Amino acid sequence: MKQQWLKLAARIEALSLRERLMACGAAAAMIVFLLYTMMIEPALAREKSLKAVISQQRQQMAANDMELAQRQAVAQVDPDQGSKNRLAKLKVENEAMRTALRTMQKGLVAPEKIGHMLEQMLQGGKLKLVSLKTLPPRGMSDGRFAEPESGAAPVLNDTQRVANNLLQPAAAPANAAGAAAAPPGATPVPAPAKQEELLYRHGVQLVLQGSYLDMVNYMEALEHMPSQLFWGKATLEAEDYPKARLTLTLYTLSLDTKWMAL
Repeated sequence: MKQQWLKLAARIEALSLRERLMACGAAAAMIVFLLYTMMIEPALAREKSLKAVISQQRQQMAANDMELAQRQAVAQVDPDQGSKNRLAKLKVENEAMRTALRTMQKGLVAPEKIGHMLEQMLQGGKLKLVSLKTLPPRGMSDGRFAEPESGAAPVLNDTQRVANNLLQPAAAPANAAGAAAAPPGATPVPAPAKQEELLYRHGVQLVLQGSYLDMVNYMEALEHMPSQLFWGKATLEAEDYPKARLTLTLYTLSLDTKWMAL
């Protein structure tokens, strides 16, 4: 081994300075190449791989954050919000309708006073009160003043038209629901619950006997009263001339079913 080193040293000594420099450069390059191949290149490869893994994990984390944000946004949305908004709007409309009806009711004859008022208007007159009876109160959700069996359309005054216009929107949903026909073979849809009445019609029927002129004067007095009454029906029987019999049906409105005792 020592001899081999001596031979190698002798060969190096035999080389010129230029050849020695070239040999040293080649040896240094070989050492650098070996170090790069065995140590630096694997380290760089590991670093590149780690960077790729880190980048992939960051992208995955960003995707997870986005999905989490979307799920949180969906969780905060109330699926019933549309129905709640509609219900709140209907409540506001209902209260506005009740307020308008209360305002209109102030100009009407109170149900508990109508009988006494009609009798009082006959005092001092020539008409005879044959009978006076109350009619059962009826809800006005259908917006109609006429009795269901009435054939001809009634002539409405301004207050009656206002009441009908206020009540018409409340009756519309029920009418629309009834108009929709179920397809053949479909499961019957249960009828919706009866809606709460907003307004009640209270009626009285009085029968008067006397002359035609006195009846006309009495009806004109009813028409010009400060408190409003609604006309329902008037039937005149003149079999025993000059005496006639007039059957009048009059109405007033209220927000409840409370009725007067005659």
